[in-house]
Amino acid sequence: MLVLIDERIAEVVDDLWIVDTHEHLMAEQERLKKKIDLFYLFPHYASSDLVSSGMPQHVLDSIRNTAIPLRDRWQMFEPFWRYVRTTAYGRTLIEAARRLFGIHDINEETYEELSEKIAQSNRPGWYNYVLKEEGRIEVSLECGSSTDVDKSFFAPVVNFEEFLVPRSKPDLELLAQKTDSTIHSLEDLESSFEWAFERAIEGGMVAAKIGLAYSRPLRFEKVSRRMAEDLFSRIYRDLGHGLSWQEARPLQDYLVHRLVQMCIKHDLPIQIHTGIQEGNGNIISNSDPTLLTNLFLEYREAKFDIFHGAYPYCSQLAVLAKNFPCVYVDLCWLHVISPSVSKRMLHELIETVPSNKILAFGGDYVIVEGAYAHSRIARRVVAEVLSEKVSSGYVSREDALQLAGDLLRNNAWNLFGLEERWKRPTDNQP
Repeated sequence: MLVLIDERIAEVVDDLWIVDTHEHLMAEQERLKKKIDLFYLFPHYASSDLVSSGMPQHVLDSIRNTAIPLRDRWQMFEPFWRYVRTTAYGRTLIEAARRLFGIHDINEETYEELSEKIAQSNRPGWYNYVLKEEGRIEVSLECGSSTDVDKSFFAPVVNFEEFLVPRSKPDLELLAQKTDSTIHSLEDLESSFEWAFERAIEGGMVAAKIGLAYSRPLRFEKVSRRMAEDLFSRIYRDLGHGLSWQEARPLQDYLVHRLVQMCIKHDLPIQIHTGIQEGNGNIISNSDPTLLTNLFLEYREAKFDIFHGAYPYCSQLAVLAKNFPCVYVDLCWLHVISPSVSKRMLHELIETVPSNKILAFGGDYVIVEGAYAHSRIARRVVAEVLSEKVSSGYVSREDALQLAGDLLRNNAWNLFGLEERWKRPTDNQP
């Protein structure tokens, strides 16, 4: 269907400096140490589609091996690429090739030139060019296990999973070493957790992350302290491999509640993975956002930033955000899963959810080129949706222009308290 984009809306959307709510980007210094070529573009997402199309794992490993001649790797890759180039993951990489390297497509005629240009891009200043000059991304929220990020580009989000999932005595010993403490009791574990949380705040943490839907259901029961202590004692006394995931689950539940309580105390949002899991093969029902309802009911003063539009549970998430003041909808990753789905969901969200609770973009990439291309797709989706809302008479152009800034910047800026928490260098003003 032909989409007529309102020129004024498109102009404003393209000119905005935006907030990127979620990334896993490698540091520029790490990239500089790598030998990169065409297949640097395939660390995840599109590589999962390649496997889904039938590519054996050993072939995927081979195309990433720069010791093998590029032409040989292309010949292994091309039979599967023809099936993946039409997925949104594939189109995102083509978008990156076109916009950043001036190559209109990734095919037999272009792959060598594109590979050479990718190798030439491995120079200092590339991140500034991609994220700032071309991307107009004011700040990206970088998720990891520490706050050691380049504040010129990133504000840190910390994943405390190692504190949430101890199942063996060696796990506890590693936590004790990391926090320079001794852990002999549940009280010690909680104290170490709180110490790590406080250090993360001092380091500029703007949110905490829960990614447990990759390994278990998102229902976190309210567990008594006595039960949690009993489980800790079992782990501490075990001289073998520790408890199974299922056995340790009540302790995980208890610790997730503790994390939410700490976030409330310090007025920090909690980002939670819901919906599709990256990779090949998982249990999608584990990540249904409705499993979190007991948390939303209990912790109404919290701020839950629910990821990925919960695809394929998009409407369920819209209902949760409509009903619970503490629930925010984050469309990070969704535009490169399916622009059509993200467009449909954004239409639905504008109609159902207070607009201050919609976060329209998070790149969720390992490579900076993917994050940039994703931002371009997100801008296009937002411009198209707002244009359609104006043309149908649902909102005025004035409302649409206000929504553009809120969806792509202001809502995230306010939710994460970036004015106060993001200590960016003074020479990094957009």
